[in-house]
Amino acid sequence: MEEQSTSFENALQGELNNLNQHLIKIKSEIGKIIVGQEKTIDLMLAGLFVGGHVLLEGVPGIAKTLSAKLLAKSLSADFSRIQFTPDLMPTDVTGTTVFNVKTSDFTFNKGPIFSNLVLIDEINRAPAKTQSSLFEVMEERQVTIDGNTYPLEFPFLVIATQNPIEQEGTYRLPEAQLDRFLFRIKLKYPSLEQEIEILKKFKNDFQMKAINSVEAVMNKIDLKHCQELIEKIHIKDEIIIYIAKLVQATRNSGDLTLGASPRASLAIMRSAKAIAAMKGREFVTPDDVKYVVGPVLNHRIILTAEREMEGAEVESVIQEIAEQIEIPR
Repeated sequence: MEEQSTSFENALQGELNNLNQHLIKIKSEIGKIIVGQEKTIDLMLAGLFVGGHVLLEGVPGIAKTLSAKLLAKSLSADFSRIQFTPDLMPTDVTGTTVFNVKTSDFTFNKGPIFSNLVLIDEINRAPAKTQSSLFEVMEERQVTIDGNTYPLEFPFLVIATQNPIEQEGTYRLPEAQLDRFLFRIKLKYPSLEQEIEILKKFKNDFQMKAINSVEAVMNKIDLKHCQELIEKIHIKDEIIIYIAKLVQATRNSGDLTLGASPRASLAIMRSAKAIAAMKGREFVTPDDVKYVVGPVLNHRIILTAEREMEGAEVESVIQEIAEQIEIPR
């Protein structure tokens, strides 16, 4: 039994080394253009490896859309982009049934959501009717039109962007839709050193032609293997209890009017396993949980009116809650 266990661990470590090689290649390709944003790239890759959708939030010009496009270019997979606008209809996203005069029959024309990686730019610019068209496809990886169900191919990942500053002509995303995103990643301005590096990188490349040099270094089969590997990562019962206590605490906090759902617990566990694998470990540690808990919870909980008036940040409340939970040894 001990020999079998050792053999399994050796095989798992070999797979982790393979995953690490893919990570190095993808980060190298994205790094041809993007400067900094290490945690953003890590979380986007974690989302990719567990099949979780990602919401990128930040002011214009900090490479939200570019990051998504570069991730897509580094994969041998189909990519589509949907620009959300106030007049966008649900059928513009999912597709529509059209009558074919020649065959006297109805045929379904697939919309741009039928792709592997879908970039939804400025997701908060479309009204609730259009937002609702994403509910089924993001959760169940299928579209139902006129009583017929059309499954999407593996992989399927939505990367959406939104600008939190501009409010005119935007709509607040429904809580049910926010809950379908694995992470909400808040992008920040680069540091002075990073900004200097950006300027130097593109001082002779105003059109950013370097983007064309980004190559696909991972295919769908590789990605499937990575997802299967992450499922094998070991997580102790103590850490599962730790995650459950964290999420439970959000429901009992006097600072929140809405706590996180069991979907959040599962999201923390899945993404913590992905981070552990990406760091080359066969097991999850409390630090892996801490790394993902903010981006997993920050869009799933709602502050009380009093805390909002005080100017409290969701992330600071999450940190306060996390500090109250005993860390497993």
